[in-house]
Amino acid sequence: TYLNIHKHEVFYGNGKRQLSIKYGLVVPLCGRHHNMSNDGVHYNRVLDLKLKQQAQKAFEYQYPDLDFMEIFKRNYL
Repeated sequence: TYLNIHKHEVFYGNGKRQLSIKYGLVVPLCGRHHNMSNDGVHYNRVLDLKLKQQAQKAFEYQYPDLDFMEIFKRNYL
């Protein structure tokens, strides 16, 4: 159901959550895949990295004139 949809800011911590929101790097996840089980992105490093890689690619496509590393301080690819 729609009641179990969580908004997940792909980059978080140290002001990155607001940057995720600013640049649209937010994905809908069910509670299980967000933070309500060990499978959730906050506990599963493989899933977390996969989402970060996809978000970085999307950012670089959407904002070709901006430097992802300058803004987010890390390369996830």
